[in-house]
Amino acid sequence: MDSNNSKIRIVIADDHAIFRDGLRRLLESEPEFEVAGEAADGAEALALVPQARPDILLLDLAMPRMPGLETLREMAAQQTNVRVILLTAAVENRQMIEALQIGAKGVVMKEAATQILLKAIRTVMAGQYWVGREQVADMAQFLRAHAAGQQHSKAKSYGLTRREIEILSTIVSGLSNKEIAQKFSLSEDTVKHHLTNIFDKLGVSSRLELALFAINNRLIESA
Repeated sequence: MDSNNSKIRIVIADDHAIFRDGLRRLLESEPEFEVAGEAADGAEALALVPQARPDILLLDLAMPRMPGLETLREMAAQQTNVRVILLTAAVENRQMIEALQIGAKGVVMKEAATQILLKAIRTVMAGQYWVGREQVADMAQFLRAHAAGQQHSKAKSYGLTRREIEILSTIVSGLSNKEIAQKFSLSEDTVKHHLTNIFDKLGVSSRLELALFAINNRLIESA
């Protein structure tokens, strides 16, 4: 924060003028905040941030010309000091993870209560992260957990059971049927039965093909 100004300086980037106006009024009703500028799209935000030197950029995810994620990548390349909080009406888990990986400090849903946004801004200014409705202290751990969840969900979309997903991971690791049986306290016949089901569900015919399919489609965390 600028040492000559005790207020948190904020730039709003959103393509809806009515939303920007409402957000400006909300923020300026708080004595600690100052709206330093507004942008109607990502390109305007990129030009405005170096001039306005805000502490926080509230960046809409879905905008014309230059959407939020593209704007975020450009800001990361320019190594600006602004802390970015994405505002979105809807977001896929994949987009949220990508945004956090490339530099966003927070993600807030537009439908969230006013106090959620204000708390998110204060949390990010304090050096932590905000995702959805909660403060996140360890972002690395958060990303690992969500990436693993994504991979498990994708595996489930092929109709694989939890046990089949576990066995799939051992195939990628190169274990034999006997080793898999020992690892999970199963009989070798049960392991063969699971493998037959996995082959049928994924449409593969060999262990090598199975392992390559799992890796290429990121079906398991280790892949």
